[in-house]
Amino acid sequence: MKLSRKNGLRASAIGALVVSGALVLSACGSDDNTEPTKGGGEKTSAAASNIKCDGAKGQLLAAGSSAQKGAMDLWVKNFQAACDGVEVNYQAIGSGGGITKFNQGQVAFAGSDSALKDEEVAESKKICKGGTGINLPMVGGPIAIGYKLEGVDNLVLDASTLAKIFDNKITKWNDPAIAKLNPGAKLPESTIQAFHRSDESGTTQNLGKYLSTAAAADWKHDPKSKSWPAQGGQAANGSSGVATAVKDAEGSIGYFELSYATANKISTVSLNTGASAPVAATSENASKAIAAAKVKGTGNDVALSLDYATKAEGAYPLILVTYEIACDKGNKAETLPTLKAFLNYTVSDEGQKVLAEAGYAPLPAEIAAKVRAIVPTLS
Repeated sequence: MKLSRKNGLRASAIGALVVSGALVLSACGSDDNTEPTKGGGEKTSAAASNIKCDGAKGQLLAAGSSAQKGAMDLWVKNFQAACDGVEVNYQAIGSGGGITKFNQGQVAFAGSDSALKDEEVAESKKICKGGTGINLPMVGGPIAIGYKLEGVDNLVLDASTLAKIFDNKITKWNDPAIAKLNPGAKLPESTIQAFHRSDESGTTQNLGKYLSTAAAADWKHDPKSKSWPAQGGQAANGSSGVATAVKDAEGSIGYFELSYATANKISTVSLNTGASAPVAATSENASKAIAAAKVKGTGNDVALSLDYATKAEGAYPLILVTYEIACDKGNKAETLPTLKAFLNYTVSDEGQKVLAEAGYAPLPAEIAAKVRAIVPTLS
C-alpha cells in the first residue's frame, strides 16, 4: 500500500509512497532484520530501541480492523519489547466490532477501515467526556478481489460486472459479460460461489463505496453499510475467513485485503477501469488512486475522502485507509500515557518504517506530520 500524485497534501503523498517502493500487504509481520533482546531471548526489530515509552504502563486494550493486523502485530511486538510492564492487546474483530467496543468504553482505541459515521461520532461523545472520537489514518492499500477458477490465471472484471456478481445477478462463470472482458479465456459453465463478510467491516463498506460510485446503475445498496447489504452469496467471518473460503472452493470469488491473497497464494482480479489497460491489485497501483485523497475532517479529525471512480492510468480504485480512532479529549487517565506513547510510536518515522517489514506502506509525509502533531494533544 502506498500513495502518489496531485498537489498539496496529494503531492506529499506521492513522494512518500513512491520512496517506499512497490509494497504488498502481508498477512503477518516478518521476523527478519531483527536483533536479540538484552536477555538473548525473543527477538525484536532494531527500531524498538528508539521507542519512547513516556510513562506507558499496564494494559492497553484495542480492537477493530483486520486489515491492519499484520502492522499491529509488528508494532505491538516492538512496543512491548521496548517498554517494560506494558501489554497492548489488539483484537482483529472487524471495524464495526471495534467501533462498537470503543463507543461502549471497552477499548482505548479502535481500528477502522472507514471513518466514523456522524451517528458514531455523536455516540462517541458519551465516552469521550468533553471531547469526541477522531479518525487518525495509519496505513492504506488495495482491496483485492480473489478468485479460484481452474485454467483462468488473469481474470479481468469491471465494476458493473463485479456488482452483478455480488448482487447475484450474474451467477455463471461463462456469462457473456465476463466473457466479453476475457476474450480467449476458457470460462466454465459452473456456478459462481460469491463470498462476503459475515461481520461488520470497513472492507465491506469500502467495496460498497467503490461499487456504488463506479457502477451506480448496478449497485443500489447503501454504500455506508458495514454489514453485507445484498441478498445471496455465502458468508464467512473476517477477511481471513473469506480468503480461506475462496482458497478452498473451486469457482469462488471474494474480497479481502491484498495481504490475505498474498499469504494464501490466491489469484486476484484486474479491474477494467476505463483506462487503456486493466489494472492489477498491487500496492503501487493502489497508491496512484490513494494519491487523490483529500482531507475531509476538520480540526483534529483526519478523515480522508477517497476517489473510487478514478480512470487514471495504472490507478487501482478499490482501496481503503485504516484509521486508529481515539478520543481527542476525555480519555481514561489510567491508559492515556500508554495510548499516546503507542500511537506516537506507530506514526513516528520508526513506526512507519517498520511497516515495510510486514509489506505495508508508510503514510505520506504530510498526513503523517499532521497525525504526529495531534497524538501528543490527546487528553
